[in-house]
Amino acid sequence: MKTKIIYFVHGTTTDNTQKLCSGWKEAMLNDLGKEQAKNLGKTIKEKNIKFDVIFTSDLKRAVESSNIAFEGYNKITDKRLRECNYGILDGKHKSLVVYEEHIQKQFEGGESLKDVERRVRDFVEDIKKNYRGKTIGIVAHRAPQLALEVIVNGYSWEDAIKNDWRKSGNWQPGWEYIIED
Repeated sequence: MKTKIIYFVHGTTTDNTQKLCSGWKEAMLNDLGKEQAKNLGKTIKEKNIKFDVIFTSDLKRAVESSNIAFEGYNKITDKRLRECNYGILDGKHKSLVVYEEHIQKQFEGGESLKDVERRVRDFVEDIKKNYRGKTIGIVAHRAPQLALEVIVNGYSWEDAIKNDWRKSGNWQPGWEYIIED
């Protein structure tokens, strides 16, 4: 049986516009981010996409995005969907956060991408057990999405990072992942 995940990233934050990486630091959506979330909700309605449940990271920027975009849906926050903890680099310039250097090695005072993968893998196992055959929406961050590329699509971390849409600018309103059991 197939379980479908459609993954959405939170809207633009004040940190994003200042080229800062938030990590576990709370960052608020700016006006553009709120408009992006509102437009995402309209797109979902226009495409008549239905979800059985929406999961969201517990960080405010993801929660707020999901509340705007998915009004009326059952939403469950899950800290396993948090962004990577960049440790002492949380809130610092994004050029300092180099994913390629932290696949195995933890950010000082934080975690590695493999740590994020373990969190997301645990989340996916729960989805397999409890939401088999359902359509799941997720609103979260960069590292958990790349972890899904590794877990579901079988990419290496190096390939997931290399092909990250954030490098090419090829944003889209949702990425689909199919979990088969």
